[in-house]
Amino acid sequence: MRVFKAVRNAALAVAGLLTIIASEGAVAQPADTPLKVGVSAGPYGDILREAAKVAAKGELKAEIIEFTDWNQPNAALQAGDIDLNNFQHRFYLANQIKARNYQIVALDESILVPAGIYSKTYAKAADIPDGAKIAIPNDPTNAARALYLFQKAGLITLKAGAGLDASVLDVASNPRKLQIVEIDAAQLPRSLDDVAAAFVSSNYAYLAGLDLRKALVAETADAEMKPYFTLVFAARADRKDDPRIKAFIAAYRSQQVKDFILAKFNGTILPTC
Repeated sequence: MRVFKAVRNAALAVAGLLTIIASEGAVAQPADTPLKVGVSAGPYGDILREAAKVAAKGELKAEIIEFTDWNQPNAALQAGDIDLNNFQHRFYLANQIKARNYQIVALDESILVPAGIYSKTYAKAADIPDGAKIAIPNDPTNAARALYLFQKAGLITLKAGAGLDASVLDVASNPRKLQIVEIDAAQLPRSLDDVAAAFVSSNYAYLAGLDLRKALVAETADAEMKPYFTLVFAARADRKDDPRIKAFIAAYRSQQVKDFILAKFNGTILPTC
């Protein structure tokens, strides 16, 4: 009975939000038009589908569309092929806007998705030998994130003041002469067959069956790095006030979705509130 009541209350809240926003005259697509939400392949989509179930009870239809390439969700959003996406942190979005002149804005935060450094060969970072290969993502913002985590592991040191856009050029000390290779993020789990260790984000780690609790080192919620693993919803600037978007985010914030996240991911993915 308690579960039914919680679901019913969430559905009523979504329906109520749609009614309120519509009454305020917001310019948007008709309320019965399905909201298209883009996401990278993996667990983030599972969470969005759970939110879609809540939204449906409030008479909002949502279609979840998965992409295998991190560049695609923003390109599709800019083109108007989707209405909303949820797969990236603010720094990645800012980099894409700068590089591609996208008219996209960040909206509410969604989940915390800490990444880790994994290895199939070594149990501790200290065991990685001289000259070994380590892998990081080949996109600038997540490359910096990975380098800071390898620094935390004690394998490299970055230049003072390198900042959150650090690159391999900012490595000040590499005493083991490790070879740092840059690989597409989706391929990093597969690279573990060929490298001593690799930085893998939570969605690709989940798909590959990697357990964050067994990572050589994992991101923690310190003030400097937490924004790097806090995902945000994003919409095109001219669509950010679409009442369907606001209603869907309200559904995402429901207790049903929070409980789903906590039960399914066992602490490796967390709701932001």
